[in-house]
Amino acid sequence: MELEYDLLVVSAADAGHDDPLFQAGTAAFEAGDTAAQAAALKGHASTVLGYVSDRFSVSSRGAACRPTQVGDATIGAREGVPYADLLLDWTCPERVDEHVVRSGLFPDGEGYVKGTKTIVTYEIDGRSGSAALDAAHPSFSTAQAWYERFGEFFVLGAEHLLSGVDHILFLLALIAGSRRLREIVLAATSFTVAHSVTFMLAALGLVEVPGAIVEPIIALSIAVVAGWHLWGIWRRGEHATDLETAGRGHFSLDRAGWIRLGVVFCFGLVHGLGFAGALGIDEAWSWTLLWSLLVFNIGIEVVQLTIIAVVFPLLFVLRRRAPKAGLWATGVVSAGVSLMGLIWFVQRISGS
Repeated sequence: MELEYDLLVVSAADAGHDDPLFQAGTAAFEAGDTAAQAAALKGHASTVLGYVSDRFSVSSRGAACRPTQVGDATIGAREGVPYADLLLDWTCPERVDEHVVRSGLFPDGEGYVKGTKTIVTYEIDGRSGSAALDAAHPSFSTAQAWYERFGEFFVLGAEHLLSGVDHILFLLALIAGSRRLREIVLAATSFTVAHSVTFMLAALGLVEVPGAIVEPIIALSIAVVAGWHLWGIWRRGEHATDLETAGRGHFSLDRAGWIRLGVVFCFGLVHGLGFAGALGIDEAWSWTLLWSLLVFNIGIEVVQLTIIAVVFPLLFVLRRRAPKAGLWATGVVSAGVSLMGLIWFVQRISGS
């Protein structure tokens, strides 16, 4: 199990009334001393194991399996954040074909975090798969149908995009700056292809880029894409939505359209790293995990296409019936999105 170190320390210390663990663990965390962090967990192993085993369980035919810690906890890192790595061995009363895994780790009631999701990949007695557990769906059975398992990842992907304000604003910037239907379709496709590539590579552990680099670039991408449309309005005024040339070529794009498409693709590569960071998966290659990630990505795409299908037609009608109003509307949206992107960029660069 990989659990965020500082969260584990405060939660376990609070639940076990173990103030020495809190004192030693937080001091080691603030000092960035991995040896001291491991020592704190080792010195209070019973408290830590008690917290984890009470909230993460495996059972067979209704009978609880007994967890035993194998070796001492070690300290790893994920995007610069220390994680406690615990190896647990569950002994079940008998060998059966079906097991139930339940997680209640870091619940909202503790008051430290909200909306915890636990990603589980498993291979137990010939059954393998992945599952996403949260407060609404705290458990799963290894005998569950494949569509139930993948459905969880589809919803997880959809929820991630809907809860990710920065990604939604980037999408709105794309819509506002698209002059024709073909442009938003090509931009969305370019973005999808790009972020799908890096999302899969990063989630499978084949590419690793620190969040301290990825997150500021995502914020900057929002500002740049939105600012691109504002620059076009400033330069061409009421003709900002006109094609600069006849738009000849395979996709009938002018020079500005092709450049914008390339920029969107490059930023899509970075957004894919951000999507992967949300899952926090660092597993070796497996077909089961690959399919789960693909379904997660499909959930993202469905929400993305739904937003485009709702917003772009409204914008298209406004531009046709009231061109000036349409230009002002996209200008105001782009200005607000660009401003938010710049604010986030400064905040993420400064670490505030």
